[in-house]
Parts: sequence; C-alpha cells; structure tokens
Amino acid sequence: MDLLLPRRCAGCGSPGDHLCPRCRQALRIPPQRIHTRIDPHVPVWSLGPYAGTRRRIILSMKEHRHLEVRRLLGPVLVASVAHLQARGELVDAPVLVPAPTRATSARIRGGDPVSDVCVATGLPVSVALRHGRRVVDQVGLGVGDRRRNLSGALELRRRPAGPVLLVDDVATTGSTLAASAEALFAAGCDVVGALVICHA
Repeated sequence: MDLLLPRRCAGCGSPGDHLCPRCRQALRIPPQRIHTRIDPHVPVWSLGPYAGTRRRIILSMKEHRHLEVRRLLGPVLVASVAHLQARGELVDAPVLVPAPTRATSARIRGGDPVSDVCVATGLPVSVALRHGRRVVDQVGLGVGDRRRNLSGALELRRRPAGPVLLVDDVATTGSTLAASAEALFAAGCDVVGALVICHA
C-alpha cells in the first residue's frame, strides 16, 4: 500500500510517516499563555503560532482529511495538559470540551477534527456544544462579525461533569472560545481555561 499510496508527513510532506521526527519535535514546545482580541473569559494557552509546521498540520487534518494525524495529536495535548498541571496553572482531571464545528464542515472533513484529537488523548471528553442554525462559516469574517455570528448562537447538548478545559485547533480572534465559555457558564459549568494547537 505504501507503494501505491505512500505516507507523507502532514507537517512537511516528506515520505515515510504521518509525522516525521523533525515535525514531531516542532510540536514539543510547551504551551504558553496568549491573549486574544475578544475576551474569552478564561485563560488561554497555545502550543505556538499558526505558521510553518503547525499551519500545515492543521490544514492537513482539516482540509485534506488526514485522519491519522488527528490521532497523533492526542498525545501532544496530553503532554500539554500535564505540563500546565505541573506548573500549577491547570486543575487536575479536567473534562475536554471541543469547540463546536459546523455540521456541514464536519461532514466534508471526515468528522470533527478537534473532537477526534480530544478523543485521541484518552482523557475525559464531552462533546457538549453545537452550533445553532443561524451560524455561518467564520472564514473571511472580521473581529466584530465573528463575535456577532457566534454571540448566543451555541447550544448546550449536555452538561459536562467536572471542570471544563475548552479545546480548539486555532485561536484567531477568540470569538469561538468566548461564545463557548459563555454557553457553558450559563449552564453553571466551571470552565477553567482553553487550550489551542496554535494561534493566529
């Protein structure tokens, strides 16, 4: 099968593996606190900027349906959570809540990439949020339009049992994280922070 459909690294395109050793190394940077243009109401940590290897990995798992790389990102998130806990910045045993993805986007992408990464961690996961019908694609929207698009538009599917750590692939303006946190706060949830793979 490798002769017919050779495996290529999601980060650099080199043949041989889904993530080559050099790109795996690029993902080992500890999470750092970031600040978004829209207040997400909780601390946000990122594994790095949306550029280079991280950008190519995100595009590969979302736009090119590279399903295997989603499984490989699970341990990266586990290590990041453990690092934050060791630094005393994050509570023990958080429940991962993936930021919601539009149903049409998930179908096109072979499933919800963020939910898949969360499940691959082996940590407790609750797919607690979904988009309401009036939410449109965020691509191309400015800061204010993104905020208006999501404000009050996320629905709670189920209430997570325990402190919540929001997870998303990219933090751009912070509008998705803010709307997610607000929906969870309204349900009485304890949202302790958000972790993103990268930030733009």
